[in-house]
Amino acid sequence: MDLEWFRPAAFFGSILFAMVGVVVFWLCFLIIDKITPVDMWAEIVEKQNLALGVVVAAMSLGISIIVAAAIG
Repeated sequence: MDLEWFRPAAFFGSILFAMVGVVVFWLCFLIIDKITPVDMWAEIVEKQNLALGVVVAAMSLGISIIVAAAIG
């Protein structure tokens, strides 16, 4: 059985890259949130804007794929 992932260097490196990926994702999301003309949170949660929710979900997936490709 291959226990390559169990080595401390590989394990902590994976944790570090995951945290870097999450931080980069949130920074990109905050930048996009600031440049849009509406308050996305209020539109999605309070006004139940489904179309904006779908756009934000697609944007989140796109940013996540870009971050994963850049790190990996």
